[in-house]
Amino acid sequence: MKYFSFQEFERSDTAYRHGIDNTMPEAAKKNVAVLVDKVLDPLREAWGKPITVTSGYRCAALNKAVGGSATSHHCKGMAADLTTGNRVENRRIFQLIIDLGLPFTQLIDEKNFSWVHVSLDPADVKRQVLKL
Repeated sequence: MKYFSFQEFERSDTAYRHGIDNTMPEAAKKNVAVLVDKVLDPLREAWGKPITVTSGYRCAALNKAVGGSATSHHCKGMAADLTTGNRVENRRIFQLIIDLGLPFTQLIDEKNFSWVHVSLDPADVKRQVLKL
């Protein structure tokens, strides 16, 4: 994990506001490390500029508080919501993930590139691209 940290994946304003402990269990840390090593670090290396994780790991209570899907990869440490700070560059990192051939389970344009969701379940690399 060259460009990202476990703390970034645990950090959540919603968890803080609601007093939710969003500390990752070891299984989730292993999944985050795979996501970072296989997708996020290579993306950051190719991008050449910072990319922010706006939502990483979510414990069950946090996932419920943000209205996340009960089957969300965030709950397993297999997903990250990313931003560069603007929609134009978010669109570019979305396309860069595809162009680099990085492995992913889902790649989602969230709200017209307000952020980019990427998940990786190594047992299910289906490269599903969605727009929500």
